[in-house]
Amino acid sequence: MTDRPRDGRGPGWQFLLVLAAVTFVGPLSLHMFFPAVPKMGAAFGVSEAIAQLTVSLPLLVMGLMTLVYGSLSDRLGRRNVLLSGLALFTVGSGVVAMADSIWILLFGRFVQAAGGACGLALARAIARDVYGADRLVKAIAYLTMAYALGPMVAVPIGGHMVHLFGWRSVVFVAAAAGGLLILVAFLVIRETNPREQREKANEGPQTSLVRDYLTLFGNLRFTAYVVQAGASSGAFFVMATGASFLMIDYLKLPASDFGLYFPLFPIGYLAGNFVASRLSGRVSVESMVLASAILVAVAVAGQALVFQIHISPLAIFLPGTLATFAGGLGLSYAQAGAMGIAGNRAGTAAGIGVFLQMMCGAAFTQIFGLLADGTPGPFLTTTLMVGALGLTMGCIPMLMTRRARNRSRATTPTQ
Repeated sequence: MTDRPRDGRGPGWQFLLVLAAVTFVGPLSLHMFFPAVPKMGAAFGVSEAIAQLTVSLPLLVMGLMTLVYGSLSDRLGRRNVLLSGLALFTVGSGVVAMADSIWILLFGRFVQAAGGACGLALARAIARDVYGADRLVKAIAYLTMAYALGPMVAVPIGGHMVHLFGWRSVVFVAAAAGGLLILVAFLVIRETNPREQREKANEGPQTSLVRDYLTLFGNLRFTAYVVQAGASSGAFFVMATGASFLMIDYLKLPASDFGLYFPLFPIGYLAGNFVASRLSGRVSVESMVLASAILVAVAVAGQALVFQIHISPLAIFLPGTLATFAGGLGLSYAQAGAMGIAGNRAGTAAGIGVFLQMMCGAAFTQIFGLLADGTPGPFLTTTLMVGALGLTMGCIPMLMTRRARNRSRATTPTQ
């Protein structure tokens, strides 16, 4: 039995709410742990470098595991793989909560991140199964909005919990949330990947995960969609980290000022996702992806021009907010377009999309860090680089669509 809709409407808001919870439970626990790092490091008497491994290691593991979960769900089914991942997340959270050494804690964070990654890829794959291509953009937009909201509240909540109850309290909460989510997902989510689709995914040469990746990346349109989405995420991360440097180190403004302006970025991202959900079904995927890429390019180019005249908080955050709005606007369409191309490899496609979002964010942030020299120049160089990559990838699907239309017209006999 599957949860595929028969009446064209799909399941109710409860189902989407569970998918949203599944999506951000891993990242939520990751962000909630940020305020615990100093206290945890002091408790175990480790250096700051070792303490930071409790953050960087889960990020790496979570990104890599999105590739694994997507492919496994194409072959074994979404529900079983999802429940297994949530169980892994819960066990890992328990290990972290009870750890009596930093190495056991790091092992627990590894397991926790490996499990928490399941929702990032599988929620989108399940949404594709249930809502179909016509409603997928709207579903992904809502899931992304929920994902963006989670970290916004996780850090302040985690900070208060660490202050009142100690650093282990945030991990106990993560373990409890994982256990509750297993129960809810078991009751609400049924298998959405039909048996015939799983059998097709297991037939012949498709049993090789590497072949799956090569097949998908061999499709230029698919590659353009996932790389464009990754570039948009890269723009968000570079804007966020660069804004901190420019405000505090370059303009010599207090950190409280940065905290005052920073919500403009996630607000822009949420607004972009909301607009995408309203436009779902009205605008073609390639048109919206290109529009998103153009807006990001305009934002970073405009910021570079403004910086030549005057650098101020508004000169940093207004173009940055436009860029994050554009990223939120096009992300759902790019993901939906990639999964639509993938066919019975939709889970693999979703995993690749999430992986490239995380890896592009990390890569471009690191590029900015390597180029940083105390001036705004490296920030502008990196954002322009991201904008150029996104615009290039955003043009490809539109050009391919127009070429296909021209060929169709040329081969259609005249009456």
